[in-house]
Amino acid sequence: MIMEAELARRRIAQLEAALAERTERLVRAETELASVAASKAYRAWKATTRLMDRILPLGSWRRRAAKTTARGAVAIPRKLFGKRRQPAGVPFADRFNLVFIPEDEYRQWYERNEPTTSEIEKQRQVRFNPAPVISVVVPVYNPPAEYLTAMIDSVTGQTYPHWELCLADASPAPHVRSILEAAAAADPRVKVRFLTANLGIVGNSNAAIELANGEFVALLDHDDTLAPFALAEMALAIGQNPQADLLYSDEDKLDANGKRVLPYFKPGWSPDTLRTHNYICHLAVLRRTLVDKIGGFRAGYDGSQDHDLLLRAGEQARQVVHIPKILYHWRMHANSTAANPDSKTYAYEAGRRAVEDHIRRVGMPGEVHHGVTVGYYRPVYHLRTQPLISVIVPNRDQPELLRGCVEALTASGYANFELLIVENGSTDPATFALYQELTKLPNVQLLTWDRPFNYSAVNNFAAARANGELLLFLNNDVKRISTEWLEAMARIAIQPGVGAVGAKLYYADDTIQHAGVALGLGGVAGHMHLHFPRSAKGHMCRLQYTQNVTAVTAACLLTPRAAFHAVGGFDEGFALAYNDVDLCLKLIAEGYRIVWTPDAELYHLESKTRGSDQDADKIERLQREAALFRQKWSAELARGDCYYSPHFRRDRPDFALQLG
Repeated sequence: MIMEAELARRRIAQLEAALAERTERLVRAETELASVAASKAYRAWKATTRLMDRILPLGSWRRRAAKTTARGAVAIPRKLFGKRRQPAGVPFADRFNLVFIPEDEYRQWYERNEPTTSEIEKQRQVRFNPAPVISVVVPVYNPPAEYLTAMIDSVTGQTYPHWELCLADASPAPHVRSILEAAAAADPRVKVRFLTANLGIVGNSNAAIELANGEFVALLDHDDTLAPFALAEMALAIGQNPQADLLYSDEDKLDANGKRVLPYFKPGWSPDTLRTHNYICHLAVLRRTLVDKIGGFRAGYDGSQDHDLLLRAGEQARQVVHIPKILYHWRMHANSTAANPDSKTYAYEAGRRAVEDHIRRVGMPGEVHHGVTVGYYRPVYHLRTQPLISVIVPNRDQPELLRGCVEALTASGYANFELLIVENGSTDPATFALYQELTKLPNVQLLTWDRPFNYSAVNNFAAARANGELLLFLNNDVKRISTEWLEAMARIAIQPGVGAVGAKLYYADDTIQHAGVALGLGGVAGHMHLHFPRSAKGHMCRLQYTQNVTAVTAACLLTPRAAFHAVGGFDEGFALAYNDVDLCLKLIAEGYRIVWTPDAELYHLESKTRGSDQDADKIERLQREAALFRQKWSAELARGDCYYSPHFRRDRPDFALQLG
């Protein structure tokens, strides 16, 4: 009991210290700090902060009492007058439990960003070269008359004229036939095939495809609608990307009153994300020759037939293009999965089987489990052997942190690793006592770096002496949460085409420290979902599934050794910052994928060893490295992060929409 009480006391003390430090850290982008550090306002703020630290020391009861009083002072006017409305969207802290973008925020966005009625009319005069025929294929089965009519009108009202609407109908309801016959009589581009029997969603969809003569096939459900400029945007993208075999857009939903809600601003082509759920969904347009090559929709996957088709198409497409515009409106009603995920539970099992078939086809065998959210999946790849992992940990004093890091490794359940500790300027005798203890283990090696600290150079130095098939770059200030984290990362890292894998990292106060890095966020690069609670699902449940991202933090980064050396390792020009983002961009440039997974969870007590980035010399170095990064990756920064929609703000990490 005494030992447990002492451990609990230490844990509480650690958490209190971490919380005190965290509450005092400004939520700011690194480059913003660098740009204001020399200003008069900044110096005045620093002087005020130092004075406050003397009067109200960090962690003291006086500091806590002052904060409690301040919160109370803020709460009084809020209770009396209500919370002031934020014109630029939902405040940061209020977004923690949001999965979807709020209705009012979205309305403001599309009113400001989408073509006006007059602009849509002008689009009708545009001439396209090339002008491919796009066959819109629709399986029809008993939709309400108003939904069916709205769907047809959304196609016939397109600003792009080179389309055909191919409908295969198996409806017993008499109103459907009369509507379809009238549509075909009114426009020769409307083709209808009345089936003698209901062939199910797969058979009916294939029957609709058989009517198509276009070079491309667009998939549309019988109760959904297209934006009037949807096919024009597709035709434009086809002209700009002549190798494109699969194109897809963003989408939203129509509620019971026909109001647009729940937009989905999607990432760019993300094969690992597609294995976790059908993020492509609507609007999808495929080259007809590819559809024929892969055999169209497959029997036995009803309900997830489109997910299965897209997985197979993605395997063979020469190019996949994402159009970051809302081109599809998915109708919500009692029997649709858009509104009621439980309406077609059989579909999710079909989807799971489709993903399992897919990973075996592409040489990534494993099992696929249902995810923590309905409609999401969790592939678990086979790890028949444990490849040697070289774990590289730079260290300077802080023996208790290093001990916790080593414990995270030894308790991971992954036995085949070697630990390379890179000593850099320690002076604490306890550190060297720990080194002596650790180096008695057969898989631990102590290296010495006796030059000025340069994160990239230190890790390159150790990587050159590593023997592992995989290299794990790990900070000494991580602590384990579960024992499966290293194996979860290794299962992904050994898969074909993977260049780096990152983990889900938390601060000591159980808020998100790392869930993937977005290019341009905060000016250069920043962490998505920063400071979200551990329990949060994240935007569109992104905190709950494995996905492709542009970069992951080197606080815990696993990479195949061959890939690391193929791109020249870390760029030693980035001594302090952006070295991990630079590495990931180099890997992407060589055709590798970067993957982040929530299946590997760790605490990261950020920057405990190297100290605060607010030191004057480090601010100056950070500023230099930010400038170097902008120069080196100017084209990529201008193009934007394909996994973080251009419609999201870059000054905050919570997926808030650009409304200005």
